[in-house]
Amino acid sequence: MTEEESEMNYSSGLPGILGVIDTVISKIESVILAMGVLLMALNTVTNVIARFVFGNSIMFSGELNRILIIMITFAGIGYAARHGRHIRMSAIYDALPVGGRKVLMIVISLFTSLVMFFLLYYSVVYILDLQSKGRVLPSLGIPIWIIYIWVPMGFLITGIQYLLTAIKNLTSRDVYLSTGVVDGYKDTETEV
Repeated sequence: MTEEESEMNYSSGLPGILGVIDTVISKIESVILAMGVLLMALNTVTNVIARFVFGNSIMFSGELNRILIIMITFAGIGYAARHGRHIRMSAIYDALPVGGRKVLMIVISLFTSLVMFFLLYYSVVYILDLQSKGRVLPSLGIPIWIIYIWVPMGFLITGIQYLLTAIKNLTSRDVYLSTGVVDGYKDTETEV
């Protein structure tokens, strides 16, 4: 099974309702990311064609790409956490025995979850401040605060994902980088 097929058929390793929540969030993230990238590509290509063939750019193209970049970025942080693709500085972690790695992964996951919820709070405060100012995008006329709704949603989903990772590590024998990714390195060397 290829990596793309396994991501399309993602099933959480968590039991019960937690697994259902994890799987549903995964499907929503996948759709948001796929649609966001496709819409951004379509918008950019259409704008280039309009500029060079018809001599005029699409007035709202830059604003639309700005919205899509914010959406993709903040939907992508939860996706990266779910698939264990976040950046790791693992020199100390790798030197620990399995029990130490498990404890450290639980601490890291809980701390990261708390940071995400902290950032969630401040992103909501920021959006409320933007809303009170009443600014709008010049071409689309959409209130600016609406395009930043993806920020707290991304922090919420990522915070939940790291919390679920901590729960997965507390309830299983193996060490998990995310709810579905067991700690370890793939052997990337090929024999000649």
